[in-house]
Amino acid sequence: MKNKFFMIILVLAIGVLAACGAKEDNANNNADGSTDKQVLKVGTSADYAPFEYVDAAKGEEIIGFDIDLIKLVGEKIGVDMQAQDMDFNSLVPALQAGKIDVVISGMTPNPEREKVVDFSDQYNETEQVIIVKKDSGIKKEADLAGKKVGVQTASIQENLGNEIAKKVDVSVEGRTRIPEIIQDMMSKRLDAGILEGGVAKGYLKTNDQLAAFPVEEQPEDFKAIAVPKGSDLKEKINKALKELAEEGKIQELEEKWLEKVE
Repeated sequence: MKNKFFMIILVLAIGVLAACGAKEDNANNNADGSTDKQVLKVGTSADYAPFEYVDAAKGEEIIGFDIDLIKLVGEKIGVDMQAQDMDFNSLVPALQAGKIDVVISGMTPNPEREKVVDFSDQYNETEQVIIVKKDSGIKKEADLAGKKVGVQTASIQENLGNEIAKKVDVSVEGRTRIPEIIQDMMSKRLDAGILEGGVAKGYLKTNDQLAAFPVEEQPEDFKAIAVPKGSDLKEKINKALKELAEEGKIQELEEKWLEKVE
């Protein structure tokens, strides 16, 4: 009797353990049998077409070169990348605070940023331009003397504007979002703006009152993905970027989204 009772208890115990295992398996699997992916929060400033922006005519989804790229990177490393719109100047602090896991937002590494976050290998190079109204009479940097130039706060364009101001008597004014620069130019609160070439191209296409010319001294400007300091994500992202480049995927995205100012 004792042996029978022991066997019954043993069978029940095995059944309970098996049920617990099944519950754990179900928690990690979807209805179609696939496992859930880790979700990483991606910070971006969705005012930077064609890299990251919202096409209001098509919906509220953030789209663009950077968004397509980070999704491909996510597929490579086996995670789900979910973009969150934030002001550009709050991206690095948010990454430091752990509110987001990754930043992709047309961001250029510089000494200040590299002190507090790590950057991936570069994935895109670009030129910088000065955008003006066609009737402004501004055709070169020297013509900016006595003028007001708009830049995005905490951007490479802000640094570039300050460098130009050392040569030309120009007032550099920061704006939180790129559209604010264009709006203030059209309303004559600003005389010009400094933008990345690919971003300026979009405004030139949709507004025939605008023109642009390259900045005279082009800084080294390439984009990289930011991750928390010391994160192993850097190595994983670099491996993914290398594979995507070798497969021609990054070039495909450039052909889809990016054009130089003509």
